[in-house]
Amino acid sequence: MILERCLGSMLLVLSMLSNVLGAFVGVNIGTDVSSMPPASDVVAIVKAHQITHIRLYDADPHMLKALAGSGIEVTVGVTNEEVLGIGESASAAAAWINKNVAAYMPSTNITAIAVGSEVLTSVPHAAPVLVTAMNNLHKALVAADLNFQVKVSTPQSMDIIPKPFPPSTATFNSSWNSTIYQLLQFLKNTNSYYMLNAYPYYGYTNGNGIFPIDYALFKPLPSVKQIVDPNTLFHYNSMFDAMVDATYYSMDALNFSVIPIVVTETGWPWQGGSNEPDATVENAETFINKLIQRVSNNSGPPSQPTIPINTYIYELFNEDKRPGPISEKNWGLLFTNGTAVFPLSLGGPSQITGNSTAVFCVAKDDASEDKLRDGLNWACGQGQANCSAIQSGQPCYLPNNIKNHASYAYNDYYQKMHTVGGTCDFDGTATTTTIDPILIRARVESLCLLQHLVQ
Repeated sequence: MILERCLGSMLLVLSMLSNVLGAFVGVNIGTDVSSMPPASDVVAIVKAHQITHIRLYDADPHMLKALAGSGIEVTVGVTNEEVLGIGESASAAAAWINKNVAAYMPSTNITAIAVGSEVLTSVPHAAPVLVTAMNNLHKALVAADLNFQVKVSTPQSMDIIPKPFPPSTATFNSSWNSTIYQLLQFLKNTNSYYMLNAYPYYGYTNGNGIFPIDYALFKPLPSVKQIVDPNTLFHYNSMFDAMVDATYYSMDALNFSVIPIVVTETGWPWQGGSNEPDATVENAETFINKLIQRVSNNSGPPSQPTIPINTYIYELFNEDKRPGPISEKNWGLLFTNGTAVFPLSLGGPSQITGNSTAVFCVAKDDASEDKLRDGLNWACGQGQANCSAIQSGQPCYLPNNIKNHASYAYNDYYQKMHTVGGTCDFDGTATTTTIDPILIRARVESLCLLQHLVQ
């Protein structure tokens, strides 16, 4: 009994400490990328951008090994395909923990396991064993003496809340009540948290014009257009806050309170098709940077103002191999060479514009096209620059001329290699500059953050 009280007090202190230390903004890392960098490069990019929390959709051994010693807090994923087996077999759960968690700790700082991804709405046939799978994993963590370091939860979408506004009357879809009740009981018993995927982009685009886009983008609304819950009179300054509060009220409707919410996915696509006019760089930049400001103020939504909203942005890189509309492939914050799609600040007060060194390697104005072509071929070949973004149809293909392509390849090589002796010369066709990158609009449907400003 004394031990239980001590552990309970310790958990309370840790919870209070996390609030004092402030909320975090992490990033999801998907792998449906045609030119995915090696795991060591991904970790270097994450560290360069001062990202302290990441979520993986699986338990990739290369990533988990590369993250060793980094201190980065890692959420590993049980894939939807693995949920059934783990739910049906405690030994399978134990094997999964031993292989994908215990084998890497404590060097790799694994702090959570996300069991599946939106299981109730994406793979409903696995729903009957979802909570059993979570219990099996938790028991395996207990057996490995890792249950205090690693929490178990499962991300769910807003789709299981049919009417999220007004938040005060929101409830979970009643057809899932039995499973959700068991889920919430598990989270309460294990001092875990509810994982929520909340996308104001979809809330707005699927909302038939009910809410203004400024509400989805964290922009202030005029006094006559304030969004107010008629039952509580709470003012909602953003759809993001309303979505989080709708989830708190939905839990409360099942008599569960103060289970904290972590937003495991949110973001805004920066490019879309002709029928997706709101997927723009400007909107994505606004949403992401205002989201970071919102989360960083360490407050919760109106109904839970003292519980910060820890949040993971979707996502680090564009997953260009994903099926679906153009927007589905364009949620990435960074290109695979570490360049930011738009200016943002993920881990500190300084703004990241795609090059933390503020020195760029670009093609000279007077270089001949033949020599530039030779330099480009060397950089993309022997030099191992990541040139996928300047291929036809990719984000940096336009403007389609040898100087722009060479500058992109030269700078990619230089940023990777200058600290170990790589130079910016390329047979006299390149030079360094301290001019910041700019966003060049080649045409409406093709936007690229190029590495130079040379006319």
